[in-house]
Amino acid sequence: MSCSNCPRKCAARPGFCRADSTRPEVAAVYAHTGEEPPLSGQKGISNIFFAHCNLQCCFCQNHEISRATVAESAITLRSIDQIVDAVERSLQQTENIVGLVSATQYADIVPALVEGLHNRGLTPTIVYNTNGYERVEVLQQLAPYIDIYLPDYKYADKQLAQRYSNAADYPETAFRALKEMYNQKGAALPTDDTGLAFRGMIVRHLVLPGQVDNSIACLRRLAEEISPNIHVSLMAQYFPPQGMELPDELNRRVSPDEYQQVVDAFYDLGFHKGWVQELDAADCYQPHFTDKTSFR
Repeated sequence: MSCSNCPRKCAARPGFCRADSTRPEVAAVYAHTGEEPPLSGQKGISNIFFAHCNLQCCFCQNHEISRATVAESAITLRSIDQIVDAVERSLQQTENIVGLVSATQYADIVPALVEGLHNRGLTPTIVYNTNGYERVEVLQQLAPYIDIYLPDYKYADKQLAQRYSNAADYPETAFRALKEMYNQKGAALPTDDTGLAFRGMIVRHLVLPGQVDNSIACLRRLAEEISPNIHVSLMAQYFPPQGMELPDELNRRVSPDEYQQVVDAFYDLGFHKGWVQELDAADCYQPHFTDKTSFR
């Protein structure tokens, strides 16, 4: 059974990401208050954390659930009905927003999942939280079901993309995906009376240690080829995840000087909508799925 959910277009399923070919696999559904303010609000977003990932970055902070091989004990939900049940419970405690976190490998079930929520009388804002490695054709099919896109733009350097994520085509493939998201949603991020976003696009970029040039190149391309009016979330939260085999240069956090260079470029390129994390964010966003403590 082949899979065309992501750009890898594996000839057999399970493929590169090892996602199950017959059912979704979800590690957790819970309130998360660490997303951008218009998504988290006061009570948090109901995030669905899908297992596996189509990119397999060597530095992934969610590696407990994103690896090709995920412990059976880490999978808690295995059907659309179970996911909808969990979301329905979660929404009683959170803002009326649902995040689909790393859902790319299960893109074909997203319509049924959203329709399942609607059939329960639930109409949350749907956020598609993705690493950016997407097929334009799939995004076009998902357009009626997604309210807000929350993609990464990780690499402008194809050699870096290959070294860290085994995806040399990431820079061009992800950029095409971002342009499609922009074509669908534009630069605006409208919010309701409480400050919660209900439509739009936010692009995230995580600054990596020793890779200032890559970060600046990513920002420059976004500004020059999409728009400096888009909302960009610049992130300083990188930390060397335990239990991962990392290249030597990733065995440290981003230095103050490195981060400041990227922040300066952010403003110099004309970005004026979005968020710039504090450098100590790495102390706040460390997930722990297997012991059920989520983010510290």
